[in-house]
Amino acid sequence: MVQLRSDLLTPALQRGDEVVTVAASSALEDEQSLLEGLKVLEGWGLVCRPHQVSERRWGYLAGKDASRQRDLNPESPAALLACARGGWGAARLLEHKQTWQPGWLMGFSDVTALLWARLAAGFDGCVHGPLLTTLAKEPAWSQARLHDLLFGKHIPDLEGQPWMGGVASGPLVVANLTVASHLLGSSHVPDLKGAILILEDVEEAPYRIDRMLTHWRLTGLLQSLAGLGFGSFEGCEAPEQIPGDQTFQLEEVLKERSSELGIPVVGQLPVGHCCGNAALPLGRQAQLDGSHGRLSLLC
Repeated sequence: MVQLRSDLLTPALQRGDEVVTVAASSALEDEQSLLEGLKVLEGWGLVCRPHQVSERRWGYLAGKDASRQRDLNPESPAALLACARGGWGAARLLEHKQTWQPGWLMGFSDVTALLWARLAAGFDGCVHGPLLTTLAKEPAWSQARLHDLLFGKHIPDLEGQPWMGGVASGPLVVANLTVASHLLGSSHVPDLKGAILILEDVEEAPYRIDRMLTHWRLTGLLQSLAGLGFGSFEGCEAPEQIPGDQTFQLEEVLKERSSELGIPVVGQLPVGHCCGNAALPLGRQAQLDGSHGRLSLLC
């Protein structure tokens, strides 16, 4: 089970705290959206340090590994490390020993690799939530939720669809399914025994989702969970059926691969690649109510 180091629990942000922009994945394609995201944080009273991530490019990555590594481990620690975008590249940094700094680390999608590795090392402060390039486009409720989470205020329950009944509690773990699947077998997977796991993905065909979830079942990881939730799977629906062919729709795959686990399961949570990506803190205690389709934070 995930165990956070009690001496490293992350304090709530305060006005005047500093933010470092982290470009750990793909090269930036839209500087304007990055600037708009930083403006949201500045509106909360945070101080965003100058950055040069917009100018960096190495192939399809936001600079060479060493440059992206320096973003993640700035010489002068900051209260919040905010990831610019997803794509690919964050897991490459895990080939090198990480000196995780106290504070908050925020992002999703490819950033799952960093969030999971940091959590596996026992560090608090991992937030699965908007990227800087998506933050300004989030609806008001989602921006307010992220603000309140970072600043230590109460955040409301999330509502989804009840798929398998029952109530379970445990440490919360959130991930992009594809990125997390490629971490399996490494030392960067947090202990999922007794956890509440929330999965999301984007632009993966149902048979690929089936293949990945089957991989998880073969490892025994899904069977060790206390509860399982599914967020947004944007662009993962099966193509229009060709006459004479048969296929599975996404929801059929998700339900079939999770129905035999004997644990609460909730679908359609507002988490992931959707406009309304609810921020969630990894490692914190949560409760999943499969009978009412509800995810609650307990602390």
